[in-house]
Amino acid sequence: MLSRIVSAILLVLIGAVFGAIGTIAHQISVTWGIGIPLGLIASLLAITALLVGLRLLGHSRLPALLAALGAIAVILLFSQQSAGGSVLIPNDLAGQVWLVGTILVAAIVIAWPDVRGRRASRDGIS
Repeated sequence: MLSRIVSAILLVLIGAVFGAIGTIAHQISVTWGIGIPLGLIASLLAITALLVGLRLLGHSRLPALLAALGAIAVILLFSQQSAGGSVLIPNDLAGQVWLVGTILVAAIVIAWPDVRGRRASRDGIS
């Protein structure tokens, strides 16, 4: 029981770290000539890789859900104005894509059906 609680806390913290690093990196303005920030692409790919990896390695949706909640909580926290008036996620296109894109990636990864169970039952393996 204690190991499950520690695992849940670590998953939320890992998601929070990915959300914090992505929040800092999504504003990197190196472009490929098409106007899309390289940092935004890399940040969304990192969150996607984390959640897909947890979804594939875990036996349930819970690890991916906990990491997604940690990442989204940090992103929402960093989008608020601080006491000094600064904002880490500005209200521009890159900031909005980072905020909404992370939520969409999390929703898709968590809602994706588990095809491993179908394949195992179809092959007669339980």
